[in-house]
Amino acid sequence: MHKSEKEQVIKNLNEKFGRVKSAVVAEFSKLDVATVTNLRRKFREGGVEYKVIKNTLAKRAAEGTPLEVVREDFTGPVALALGYADVIAPAKILIDFIKGLETVKVRSAVVEGKKLNAEAVRALAKMPGLKELRAQIVGLISMPAARMARTIGAPGGQLARVIKSREAALGKQT
Repeated sequence: MHKSEKEQVIKNLNEKFGRVKSAVVAEFSKLDVATVTNLRRKFREGGVEYKVIKNTLAKRAAEGTPLEVVREDFTGPVALALGYADVIAPAKILIDFIKGLETVKVRSAVVEGKKLNAEAVRALAKMPGLKELRAQIVGLISMPAARMARTIGAPGGQLARVIKSREAALGKQT
């Protein structure tokens, strides 16, 4: 790569790293193409960008961005999972994917500019994602209204059942 190409790559990476809400740094070794392709597909479905970047370029691109706190982890064969919207998605997808793989190790992560170690990444992966949290909030908001509607409708329903049973009892007598 020529120097001008490297500068352009660093500039593009720096722009991406500046927009990142969370990122996971993982050490990958001895993965076959099918496994990597499957991992990339899962990341794409989750709205996460997966990058394997030359360490020297990644270190330079991380300057002045939230990823600056994990610069020292850019050694050896590493890959980045970059999340722009959902903070939990990169960790959740990666941890779920590597359960059976011994050749992949999580080194660290960055969430909103704060560095997390590998154990904290595993704990983060257990938390509900953005979609799950939104669903829980909607459920909590709608619960009082649903209870009130059931409470208001209960006496009318009871009255209707009493009338129907009276009607049935009177119908049997004649």
